[in-house]
Amino acid sequence: MTQDKLFSLIQYPLPHHLISRLSGLVADSRAAWFKDPFIKWFIRRYGVDMSQAQEPDPTAYNCFNDFFTRALRDDARPIGDGMVSPADGFLSQFGDVEHGTLIQAKGQRYSVTSLLGGDTRRANPFRQGSFATVYLSPKDYHRVHMPVTGTLREMTYVPGRLFSVNLATADQVPRLFARNERLVCIFDTEFGPLAMVLVGAMIVAAIETVWAGQITPRSKHIQTTRFDKPITLAKGAEMGRFKLGSTVILCFGQNVDFRNDLGIDDSPVSMGQTLGDLSR
Repeated sequence: MTQDKLFSLIQYPLPHHLISRLSGLVADSRAAWFKDPFIKWFIRRYGVDMSQAQEPDPTAYNCFNDFFTRALRDDARPIGDGMVSPADGFLSQFGDVEHGTLIQAKGQRYSVTSLLGGDTRRANPFRQGSFATVYLSPKDYHRVHMPVTGTLREMTYVPGRLFSVNLATADQVPRLFARNERLVCIFDTEFGPLAMVLVGAMIVAAIETVWAGQITPRSKHIQTTRFDKPITLAKGAEMGRFKLGSTVILCFGQNVDFRNDLGIDDSPVSMGQTLGDLSR
């Protein structure tokens, strides 16, 4: 049995939500004797580049969560042309949605319907479109931004497990992204519909959006909020953030002309980096 397989099996019986909520309490601690050494250790352990942060002093943050969701300098992430990456991280998969299914990893697929909360009405516009999956590692900038300009139509909280999300578990846990707790945000854009899915994971204490604040945890039931008053966010504008890291999945209602030089699994991307082009 491989180490990755053993790691994934160990997670099944764990109390995912309890572990994550306790981690959230620790990450919110404002005790300087705890949070300052912890933040400095985290920077050393994961090689975090603090020179790009608006506040480079690790001790200036009120708690670990404030450090983890830190803002960057205004010039740190220029916004490219076309459709851009919503976050820093690794482009783990991308391509066409084939017969309503997305690639999770080699030999692993899951349906767009299950990803978007089991509603066929919500999923149908994306069944023949394109997708991109960006995994945020611990060292990355953890705010999520718009890949194109969009107007928010609805937001759906989907309860679920909180398996650890990384390249190894994506290989080992079937339907990982459709099983974990997640937030599905549907936008209307000049290129058609866009779904942005923020996937929770082990020790992710919460997901936040700029229009509703902290979202998770909310309920054990799927909850959908529809927006009658327009909430329009420009390309490159912040739309949400993770309190500890996870994954963002983009689904488009049409095919994306992805750049030819993009790779998968080990291909680092930066927020604002051009991933491809969309046609009207």
